[in-house]
Amino acid sequence: MLKTAILYSTVDGQTRAICQRIEQTLTANGEQVSVIDLADADAEQLAAVDKVVIGASIRYGKHRPELFKFAEQHQALLDSKLNSFFTVNVVARKPLKNTPETNPYMQKFLILSAWTPNMLGVFAGKIDYPRYRFFDKVMIRFIMWMTKGPTDTSGTFEFTDWDKVDDYAKQIVAQKR
Repeated sequence: MLKTAILYSTVDGQTRAICQRIEQTLTANGEQVSVIDLADADAEQLAAVDKVVIGASIRYGKHRPELFKFAEQHQALLDSKLNSFFTVNVVARKPLKNTPETNPYMQKFLILSAWTPNMLGVFAGKIDYPRYRFFDKVMIRFIMWMTKGPTDTSGTFEFTDWDKVDDYAKQIVAQKR
């Protein structure tokens, strides 16, 4: 039985939800899966698995600094495993920005990261205005206004294509050495 660690870096929880969806597919295909907050992951956990999946969200145009620190610190261990990385961002709601080759945040990650993942994925995220603090609500609304996205601050807008998440999870299952 293959063991897989799914690590996530999330601000509002959508990346964790995507990781949990991936976990369902992997578990249904006989893998033993642990879903772990990136901040709580360590080398011992990584050493004990066959596959590592990392998912990370974007806030204000950037992945969180701990993602890059983790990738640099554990690069050799990540490289020794079957691995994949996906990014979650609202710009991926646009058809011309929803692939690893066309998503600016994935491209930026690949330039800035010491780690080059075996497999890549890009998923659109979620805007949940009612949950945001005042500053975030104003800033995200402004960004959405500039990018022709939803600006109704009473609404929640989920852009995640769950079929695409399921397809990605099936690709993870198919990963072999």
